[in-house]
Amino acid sequence: MPTVLVSGGSSGLGAAVVAAVAKNGGRPYVLDLKPPHQADVPYLACDLADTAAAGEATRRIAEQAGGLDGVVTAAGIDIPGRLADVPARDWERVVAVDLLATAAVIRAALPYLQRSRGHVVTVASTLGLRALSDATAYCAAKFGVVGFTRALAAELAGTVGVTLLVPGGMRTNFFDGRDEQYRPGADAVLNDPGDVATAVMFALNQPPGCAVREIVVCPAQEPSYP
Repeated sequence: MPTVLVSGGSSGLGAAVVAAVAKNGGRPYVLDLKPPHQADVPYLACDLADTAAAGEATRRIAEQAGGLDGVVTAAGIDIPGRLADVPARDWERVVAVDLLATAAVIRAALPYLQRSRGHVVTVASTLGLRALSDATAYCAAKFGVVGFTRALAAELAGTVGVTLLVPGGMRTNFFDGRDEQYRPGADAVLNDPGDVATAVMFALNQPPGCAVREIVVCPAQEPSYP
């Protein structure tokens, strides 16, 4: 029964991945600030902006689970606004959660994934492939995830499968609490996160030695890709 650690697994895409892993007979584990909706899913509370804590929590879960077969780094936040208007602490937190925690979780998980010849799925964004005003922190982080994942795939080739997931907009609470100008309009076309989670499962279920390197999953009318 495959064991999959999902950072950011308590909401949005992460929660959809947790549900998909369980539905497919796997054992999901969650790292997040808040507990997952599913009460029976093992969980460790962790502020992923603290990369040392993220690494330690990953190791604790791996030991508790008796190893890891997969890791999905789904944690992501955004605080949109012009560079001069977003406080430095908030700007840097976006980069820490979205990029630095991705590396920290995977670094800690690597010994377990190498033993199982497991898989990693990182979560970027279509804003990791194109730039947008008022999104300097998010673009910096997601462009970083793209570069990090491509380099990691080269580094781990033949030992651990590495997949870069590039999702477009999804119907989640990601946009809650934003100023109206930074929220999708009423006519926005967004994907169901459950459909994106299906693509994640496809990547995780590849046999050892076979890796789906990159997947772009976006609404058919997504204007930002290609």
